[in-house]
Amino acid sequence: MLTTRSLNATLDRMLTLNRALDQAFATPWSDGRVWVPAIDVVEKKDAYVMYAELPGVDLSKIDISFEQNVLTIRGTKHPSIDATKEGEIRVYAAERVTGTFERSIRLPEFVDGERISASFNNGLLTVSVPKARAAQPRRIEINN
Repeated sequence: MLTTRSLNATLDRMLTLNRALDQAFATPWSDGRVWVPAIDVVEKKDAYVMYAELPGVDLSKIDISFEQNVLTIRGTKHPSIDATKEGEIRVYAAERVTGTFERSIRLPEFVDGERISASFNNGLLTVSVPKARAAQPRRIEINN
């Protein structure tokens, strides 16, 4: 359910800066093109959820790590055209960017890193990082 409350400003600024840094560090051998998978990060009542678009990436080529409240996704997207296997070919268009990628997102302090879960379906990686109990809202009873 969507709420009128947006992501906190700090998290939003971190995502924007992270994407700009990823794009700024294109490698010289990438012909000026770098693949930076698009991501969305949302805050729910009990967790932060990150969605990453990884079309054409083999599940075995994806690595997810979590250290010091930084969630990092690394992987490799291999080209679908391999001239060494197919012999002499003539390429009319080659617009899809391939290669290695890395995206890192710093999350707020109170998360439960032991309970992080991930799923991969139809090229969409979903990573759920539960909030720690201390960070979740709770109702306090008033005693008479």
